[in-house]
Amino acid sequence: MPDITLYTVPQCADCEAIKRLLQHEGAAFTERNVRGDPQALAEMQRRTAVRIAPVTMIGDQVFYGPFSDQRPRILAALSGRA
Repeated sequence: MPDITLYTVPQCADCEAIKRLLQHEGAAFTERNVRGDPQALAEMQRRTAVRIAPVTMIGDQVFYGPFSDQRPRILAALSGRA
């Protein structure tokens, strides 16, 4: 499985929902808090050109926006359909 990085901010319902989805699917991931870590924010912006969390990276695929938008794309990527 490709590396998964989830860029989050505290108290973000969409961030928490994506974490629960990844955990439910048994997908190991690295969480980076972009509010508490300026290096994580710079990394997210450099790698994805997106400025607002949550951002999910699965390999070289980038997903952003609310959980409802990311969910089907994340599931497809995890199953190898993306």
